[in-house]
This record gives sequence, structure tokens and C-alpha cells, in this order.
Amino acid sequence: MASAAPTAAAQLRERLPDVGRAAARLREEVSRRIVGLEETVEQVLIAIFSEHHALLEGVPGLAKTMLISSVAGLLDCEFRRIQFTPDLMPSDVTGTEVLAQDAGGTREFRFLPGPIFAHVILADEINRSPPKTQAALMEAMEERQVTSLGVRRPLERPFFVLATQNPIEQQGTYPLPVAQLDRFMMKVRLGYPTKDDEAAIVRRTTSMLEPPPLVPVLTRAELLGFQTAVAHLDVSQDLLRYAVDLARASRPASELAPKTVKDYVAWGVGPRAAQALIAGAKARALLRGRVSADFDDVRALVPAVFRHRLIASYAAEADGVSPDDISKSLLDTVPYPGKRPPSNDDTRLKRFFRWLVAAPPPTA
Repeated sequence: MASAAPTAAAQLRERLPDVGRAAARLREEVSRRIVGLEETVEQVLIAIFSEHHALLEGVPGLAKTMLISSVAGLLDCEFRRIQFTPDLMPSDVTGTEVLAQDAGGTREFRFLPGPIFAHVILADEINRSPPKTQAALMEAMEERQVTSLGVRRPLERPFFVLATQNPIEQQGTYPLPVAQLDRFMMKVRLGYPTKDDEAAIVRRTTSMLEPPPLVPVLTRAELLGFQTAVAHLDVSQDLLRYAVDLARASRPASELAPKTVKDYVAWGVGPRAAQALIAGAKARALLRGRVSADFDDVRALVPAVFRHRLIASYAAEADGVSPDDISKSLLDTVPYPGKRPPSNDDTRLKRFFRWLVAAPPPTA
């Protein structure tokens, strides 16, 4: 067992150039169709390379669907798009049993696979369908299988769901429950483009030029190999403890919780958040040509990993404190090696100076 780690590390170093070239080609091809969104593209690639699911949220027209379909087109994997609508049924997602008759006249039930039986799933506007249909995705997302009439049917690897939703309209939508949101590794929030990017978008989309065709740059075998490399990437105990401390500090009852958490958080994140931080940090390091993840990798993913898992209190809504604000407070207060712990306002010296300033002047 002692020689396994160096051998694995050496193999990972040998594959770093391949991963770097693949990531660069993916980014380059996506940029030919989509303007900006570099950070969003990286977060989507992190979810894919760590074999997790991601939820993209943004107002209409920010290229959420085009981004996902473009990334899927660059992977030599089977891609299916499921448009979630109020009348979509669970069997429309997972498949159903149909009564079929063979050439001999024998009738039997046969399973007709649904669109979930693919490698890359685009769940477009996932909050448009009722909870029963949304729940049809949960078994597939968590266990990589579908159960029909008591028969478990495994899904072929790689398998990941990239979902989109519109945060503006509430009428006719069904917000995802917290337990379902927890299955997504990250909630990626897309903002408005910059002035220059918006001008480039308008210029590109109003011209007579057709968008460049997508040619797969990564085979299914290569993707599986990179996902295996991410899974075998080792992390230090300090980094592991830091991810756990960030998750525990988000819980109001924890001794690590800062004042912002105690004042504005009703429920903190669960263990899946720390798992997502470590898995995402390893993928981020590999995509950037490093064989080991560091604290910056974890810190960069905290907002996207925490924003759909933190349950803010009514006081947070009243004071306009968002989950991202709470994540920033956690990053500012939770210490890690190389960073000094936050100063404590209740130190004995500071209490003395406060008393000295507040004390009345001596009388003559």
C-alpha cells in the first residue's frame, strides 16, 4: 500500500499535459460560440470532470442552454435535452413499460427507455414541472440507476445532469426542495454580461454567419479517464479539515459559527457541501495543471457550493443578507494554515481600552 500513492501521483503527473490540453480546447471551442462566461464554463467543467451535477440559474437570454448544449457537443457522449413543462410526467423522463407482441404472437411487457438513459442530460427549466416529475431525476442523479416495476436499470457512465432555471418568474413554477437541491454539486449563478461582451453578443447573433459546427474534442474514454484521475487525486489533511470547518461553521449551533451565521442562518449546509468542496477543488487543480489542490481551490468554490444549501432566516431576508454574503463571512472568519485567525473583539486588552475611553474623567 505504501508504494501505491507515489505510483498514482506519478501517473497523474504524466496525464497533466493531456488534461491541460483538453481543458484548453474545450474552453476555446466554447468561446467560439459563447461570449464571456469564462468562470461559468470553468465551474461547469469542474462539475463534469468530478462527475457531479450542476444547476445554472439566470435570467432569460444569458446562454444557459447554449452553454450546456455546446459543452455536451464537444464531448463524444450521448446527449439528451429534457424540456420540463407542467404536463411532463415521470415516465416521460425515466421511461415506461409497454405491452409488445413478438412475431409469434406472444405478448409481454418491455421497458422503453426514457431520455434519462444518456450520458449528458440537459434538464431545461427544471422548476417548470411538478415535484413528482422532479423527483424522477433524484434516483438517477444520486444512485445512477432507474427503477421500473421493481427492476433496477443502471445508467452508463459517465452520467451527469446539467439543469437550468429562471429565478424571476414564480407563477407556474415549482421551486426545488432543499433535499433535491442538495444533489447538485454547485448552483452557478449567471449575471448580466459586461458592456463589451453584450456588444459582441449582439454583433455575433445578428449577423448572417452561422455558428461554427461543434466537433467533439474529448472521447468518452478520455473523459472517464480524467474523472478517474480526479477521484484518485489526494488532498492534504489540512485542506480536508478546512473544508469540514467551513461546512461546520455554517451551522448556527456550531462553536465555529461567526456572528453573521448565528444572526442570519436558520440551517447550515450538510456533509455533502464538504464533499463537493474537496471533489471540486481536485478537479479545479487538475484543470489548471496541478497535481494537488490548495486552499484557493476550495475557497473559490464556496459560494457556488453553499448558495443553494444555506437556509437563510427571516432576519436575513429583512436585512438583505444573501447566502453569498454569508459565504463571504465564512471565508473571512474561518482560519486555515497560512492565515491568521480572525481577531477577537473580546480580548482582555481591548476590553481595558474600551473601559478606559468610556470611564468618566477624574474630578479635581
